[in-house]
Amino acid sequence: MRIKVSAAALNPVDAAMRSGVFGGEGERIGLGWDVAGTIDAVGAGVNWPVGNRVIGLATGHNEPLGTHADYVVLDAEAIAPAPASLDDVHAAALPLNALSAAQALGLLAVRPGQSLLVTGAAGGVGGHTVELAHRQGLEVTVLASAGDIPFLVSRGANHFLTRGANLAPAGFDGVLDAAGLGNEAIAAVQDGGSYVGLWPGQEPDSERGVRVDALDVRADGAQLAELSRLADQGEIRARVAQTYPLEEVTAAHARLAEGSLRGRLVLIP
Repeated sequence: MRIKVSAAALNPVDAAMRSGVFGGEGERIGLGWDVAGTIDAVGAGVNWPVGNRVIGLATGHNEPLGTHADYVVLDAEAIAPAPASLDDVHAAALPLNALSAAQALGLLAVRPGQSLLVTGAAGGVGGHTVELAHRQGLEVTVLASAGDIPFLVSRGANHFLTRGANLAPAGFDGVLDAAGLGNEAIAAVQDGGSYVGLWPGQEPDSERGVRVDALDVRADGAQLAELSRLADQGEIRARVAQTYPLEEVTAAHARLAEGSLRGRLVLIP
């Protein structure tokens, strides 16, 4: 289906793609993974009405066009109804980060009552991981700055570690390493536990029987529809730091590079 873009988030993966982390030198590479907008046209056999508000995820590296555009074409299986309670700007902040959190928890396979450490918990993926882990009945410890504690308490965190804390030996059943601490984070996992990082190829080697995975997020319209429903129920919260017109994307990338964001930057065509 073709979607008229109302808003598209800017994520760290876009900066990584722009800087050549995923290759593509000499090629035209489109940026943008998240999208919120309205259905503009559909292909044969697609059962979605034109004009419906939707959110979606465009995955893949080194494609000629991403969601930082006026229109984007996605497989119908990659989209879901937009949360009715959110405007398009906030809805655009959900797909990549919320799907990453849900799929990372699936890889971790931590069971209700077990312990989970989330590093980088105040970020987009980390924050949604805390929310979803709380819903699943996990005992959630977060690693974040002291100033982020009130927000993380409100989202379901049980225990806190401030940046710079010694993580080993902590004995967590699982660790979602959204901060990319690598060896420092895997040291916090108990023998036979699980570790998941967000950047494939940068995860630490397994040790002490710890299962190590790196997330390769996939578009999943059914899972995204459930996350959209949870957003309408207030179970997960979309956070937006600032908006930019699409033509000011250079300024948005410069702001992303400065860091210290709490919420996504969102581009508006």
